[in-house]
Amino acid sequence: MDTIFLAISKELLMIDVGPLRRSYTMNGLDEKDLTETPIPLFERWLKDMLDSKLYDPNGVVVSTVDPTGQPYSRMVLLKNYDEKSLVFFTNLGSRKAQHLEQNNKICMLFPWYYLERQVMFVGTAQKLSLPEVLKYFHSRPRDSQLGAWASHQSSRISARSILESKFAQMKEKFKNGEVPLPSFWGGYRVFFHQVEFWQGRENRLHDRFIYDLQEDGTWTTHRLAP
Repeated sequence: MDTIFLAISKELLMIDVGPLRRSYTMNGLDEKDLTETPIPLFERWLKDMLDSKLYDPNGVVVSTVDPTGQPYSRMVLLKNYDEKSLVFFTNLGSRKAQHLEQNNKICMLFPWYYLERQVMFVGTAQKLSLPEVLKYFHSRPRDSQLGAWASHQSSRISARSILESKFAQMKEKFKNGEVPLPSFWGGYRVFFHQVEFWQGRENRLHDRFIYDLQEDGTWTTHRLAP
């Protein structure tokens, strides 16, 4: 094992990432740009992403913690939102779902690098109802529905061919009708109580504003030092 590790180490390029940086000059974010609640501003920035034609404008990094407090992050797709919550779907046997069963605190980060922006939502996750899950599942492309059946997410497998074989089996099994909803597939609604907007600026003097939900349902905003 040590010999293999040394051989791999000698092949590393050890790229110097320290000097990699750029100046952020595209936009600014001022108090006058803020909305009374966070979602209208989020929606404005989301529209900017859509108008830019960049890939995956609804891609969001979801962070959860395991029972030991170890955080894990992964990318999912935002599939719905309203004034109080964000929605995403997943395999209920996945690692993130297992974490949320034990601790439903969650963080969701939209990394809109090319617009020099990011938005972070902090809140708690609740499982979606069966009607909500069914409605979305049957709106997905058929192959995506079959893929949900083929993959026991986060379980260890020895080769990709296992997934491809399982997918072929599911395709044959359900070839004559509607693909049913797997019992192990669902989604979450994240009720957020804190939202931070970050806009890159020159000289690392970035604009940061945080929204905090109050007990009476109103939001307060504060500028944060970068």
